[in-house]
Amino acid sequence: MNHNAILLMYCPDQKGLVAAVTDFLYKNNGNILDLEQYVDKDNSIFFMRVEWDLKYFGIERDKIDDYFGTLIGKKYQMTWTLHFTDQLPRMAIFVSKAAHCLYDILSRYQSGEWEVEIPLIISNHSDLKRVADNFKIRFYHFSMKANNKQEVENEQLKLLAEEKINFVVLARYMQIISKDFIAHYPNRVINIHHSFLPAFIGAKPYHQAYSRGVKIIGATSHYVTEDLDAGPIIAQDVTQISHKESIDDLVMKGKDLEKMVLSKAIFLHLQHKILSYKGKTVIFH
Repeated sequence: MNHNAILLMYCPDQKGLVAAVTDFLYKNNGNILDLEQYVDKDNSIFFMRVEWDLKYFGIERDKIDDYFGTLIGKKYQMTWTLHFTDQLPRMAIFVSKAAHCLYDILSRYQSGEWEVEIPLIISNHSDLKRVADNFKIRFYHFSMKANNKQEVENEQLKLLAEEKINFVVLARYMQIISKDFIAHYPNRVINIHHSFLPAFIGAKPYHQAYSRGVKIIGATSHYVTEDLDAGPIIAQDVTQISHKESIDDLVMKGKDLEKMVLSKAIFLHLQHKILSYKGKTVIFH
């Protein structure tokens, strides 16, 4: 595992920002491994991601954030986060009854494709406990009804805090999470949903799409906000549809898209390559 540090930052655009950050790293013997920056010209906002080797870095890792904030961050009115590649994020998965996204996530996890820990799976149904058992991951079933939703969410949040969960993935979790839950994990709850042109809301979206003769279906992964399915978009994809294809064909293609798009979003989050700003995302590659 690499022992690198990653800084994600944004601030009002101004001269000397790249020089200030790179000079800070150079003076402290930091070897820059990757650097990307972008300027939103419409809003005059500067975005940057920089990764460097900690092997010979002159500042102790538990003091880097304070040093950077004092010398650079506050001076340039930056919003920033610091990450270390040798600290594995802890991810919780929320599911209901659909298994396709869960299987895809767990196979990538088990194969070592992702550097992440998945200590638990939470569900409002017991159907997928067998999947969790097969992958030897603890499964928690919370029976959720209209009159106990807040109580259940409080129990879930307590469990997530005890397990030191860093972020949550809604892998076809068919419940709307509350404002309070989102506030505990801002830009750290990732969701997946079908996304059609035109969009079809309500039950049986694939049946609606079939009846309208759509030519493209898609999927969208995004951070969850209070506005339902309107959070900052992380990843999207589409596939072509023929008039010859049945509803079952659409469902199968849709599930494949959902798996791929959700996994792409999770990977980008794990790589600390996403900056969210005013309802949009800047994705570094």
